[in-house]
Amino acid sequence: MEMQFSEQFAVQSTHLAMGTVMTHKAFGTDAEESLTAAQMEIERLEALFSRFRPGSDISRINQAAGIGRVQISEETMQVLQTAQAFTQQYADCFDITITPLVDLWRKAAGSKQVPQQASIKAALALVNAHDLLLNPGSATAELRRTQQCLDLGGIAKGYAANHIREIFTALAVQSACANLGGNVIALGCKPDGSSWKVGIQHPRREQALLGMVSVDNQCVVTSGDYQRYFIGKDGKRYHHILNPNTGYPTESNLLSVSIITRDAMTADALSTMVFIAGLEKGLKILANHPECEAILVDQNCQIILTKGLHDQFIPLENTTLTIVAP
Repeated sequence: MEMQFSEQFAVQSTHLAMGTVMTHKAFGTDAEESLTAAQMEIERLEALFSRFRPGSDISRINQAAGIGRVQISEETMQVLQTAQAFTQQYADCFDITITPLVDLWRKAAGSKQVPQQASIKAALALVNAHDLLLNPGSATAELRRTQQCLDLGGIAKGYAANHIREIFTALAVQSACANLGGNVIALGCKPDGSSWKVGIQHPRREQALLGMVSVDNQCVVTSGDYQRYFIGKDGKRYHHILNPNTGYPTESNLLSVSIITRDAMTADALSTMVFIAGLEKGLKILANHPECEAILVDQNCQIILTKGLHDQFIPLENTTLTIVAP
């Protein structure tokens, strides 16, 4: 028998976690229980993955960098192995040891001063995913050199989003959505049978949307140069998505990348990788992931869609749409 929902069974919550604002909405008789469980699960995962939590697995690996091995949980091992696999496949576009550069540019954003080239070079010398040694048999991890540092900011929210979906499913919630700071995951469809609509931010107009994408049982993850940035004294935009080869904010021909797929962890990493790769190379990366669709916005704010989104995306701007088959 098909279950019917009404707005009286809708529950919504908002909280801070993983350095961002998260919102969750669920429908059904167990909706409230599901949102409580979702928030608790995010807190549990943050305690494992956050480099800012002194006792987390990632913090302990960072603290022992250049010293020795650290015992870690099975979940942390899984996320680190997934991150390593992405790095091995796309070495120029993804590296979770990029943290020394991230910290350098974060300070730069505060003062709006571009770091000295010598400082960038020194931080860049510490970035090398091959220096992360994982031993699944003994459940240990280590970084080879002192001052090296891990950050799972490009993949952990995706892992958490997958777990939120599992919690909703386990509690028989059939209609729900969650926004983990830009990582949006939808379970089922809306109670009225229509698809969830996720807005795609205009990369150059605050509070404006380029369009809406319809999703059921999918996630939407976006990376763009408009989310965190500063304008330097030279008038140039310096954003937070750093190129692990140059040490500088990525300069590609893309302003934003949105990935639509089932697996939020893949979408999380892939949105960053395609953004760094740029349009031509990014489409080649997407060709290796046929389960993923993408919305790419180029430097002229023109929209490039992969062919599977032809009927899912509704533009809200008078702009040119290009359909491609990666």
